[in-house]
Amino acid sequence: MTDTADFADLDFASVTPEEFARIVKSLSAKEMKEIVRDAELRLRILREVFARMGSRFRPENAGQTSAVIRWKVGGDGDCVFETAVERGVCTVTEGRSEATPKVTLVLGDTEFLNLVSGNANPITLFFSRRLKVVGDLTLAARLTHYFDIPKAS
Repeated sequence: MTDTADFADLDFASVTPEEFARIVKSLSAKEMKEIVRDAELRLRILREVFARMGSRFRPENAGQTSAVIRWKVGGDGDCVFETAVERGVCTVTEGRSEATPKVTLVLGDTEFLNLVSGNANPITLFFSRRLKVVGDLTLAARLTHYFDIPKAS
């Protein structure tokens, strides 16, 4: 799939995380930018990705972790979601809460989609300054172990 119109017509709820990872991997940087330029499509994609985080959460790896992780997605972090991890349960909310996050992750749309689809390495993103981490760096480093991140085959 390389036609961005096809991407806009996609029913994300029916696409498995592995299929989503393959789709993201197949997109060029230009196509990805075109997709996220459509504000409605961008928000639909982000909402679906965050909606799945709870089911992709691996409580056995999080142990007794208690933390709020704030995600600021977009060039200026204009889209905010939070994942709260509390004693083996992960809940996701859209928007900024009054809670103080243990860690805030700031990254562009393309970087976020590549990260959550297993098509980007968070360490590489961090050291190339395309992922900014504010707060608990250790928690940020552990996040990839807390979620079952799909792999594009």
